[in-house]
Amino acid sequence: MSNDFYARTYSPRQDALARAARPQAQAQALLRQTAASSSPGTDLLAPHRVHSEPYYRAVADEVELYEAAYSVRMPMMLKGPTGCGKTRFVEYMAWKLDKPLITVACNEDMTASDLVGRHLLDANGTRWQDGPLAVAARHGAICYLDEVVEARQDTTVVIHPLTDARRVLPLEKKGELLQAHPDFQIVISYNPGYQSLMKDLKQSTKQRFGALDFSYPEHDTEAEIVAHESGVGLDVAKKLVHIGERARNLKGHGLDEGLSTRMLIYAGSLIAQGVPALAACRVALVRPITDDPDMRDALDSAVTTYF
Repeated sequence: MSNDFYARTYSPRQDALARAARPQAQAQALLRQTAASSSPGTDLLAPHRVHSEPYYRAVADEVELYEAAYSVRMPMMLKGPTGCGKTRFVEYMAWKLDKPLITVACNEDMTASDLVGRHLLDANGTRWQDGPLAVAARHGAICYLDEVVEARQDTTVVIHPLTDARRVLPLEKKGELLQAHPDFQIVISYNPGYQSLMKDLKQSTKQRFGALDFSYPEHDTEAEIVAHESGVGLDVAKKLVHIGERARNLKGHGLDEGLSTRMLIYAGSLIAQGVPALAACRVALVRPITDDPDMRDALDSAVTTYF
């Protein structure tokens, strides 16, 4: 398996690992790719193409709306709770539109240089190396900034010139004004439930994007997703969704966040591997989400109601 932090993966475990990767490591991975791909005729974006269809279950008209937005290259903002399918949706749309996808997992240590690029020193002297945002803008990929509010506001403002009629990216350290490729689009995502005065997008940033709201699917749809992704039967998947729905009712009443679809898939995957349902739910659902003994007891009770 590739160690490239930009490589797209579709299993829940791999997705969790990718989201935990640091942007600096992502940038270095892209630098190595670029250096290896500098020979004539090499497709720099080949590692970022989605060659097989990711499983995505549409719940409304989000696919049609995104296609319309891409047709006019409107920057898009995806808002919704953790683990509800935002990243999978972007991967699916990149496959459907046959466009390369470069994903950046944002965090507070990410600098503008991590996105835009920097000068590097090698055996031949100093050379400029594009960052992931510059690569996407120069060559025509979809650039996806995952959990963008985790990045500092002085970092995210570098996207402003790319998200209005100018569609340019100033590379100030290089002295270049990069005109975005006609196929370039920028997509950002975040969880509004984690908003605070210190972690929110500026209005000057928000108003440059179209927005799609994501939430957890309806019961039968979510059960279908859990069954497909984890390999358990539909009856077991429905029980897991019932547990998830009960836990989500506790949000704001002891839980900061409800059980995500991703967590239900984790539990289903363990059950499909022969782990007893009670143990699988404790490992994948109850223990990760809270350390409060009373809340754990309440969630354990919900699990034993269905298993």
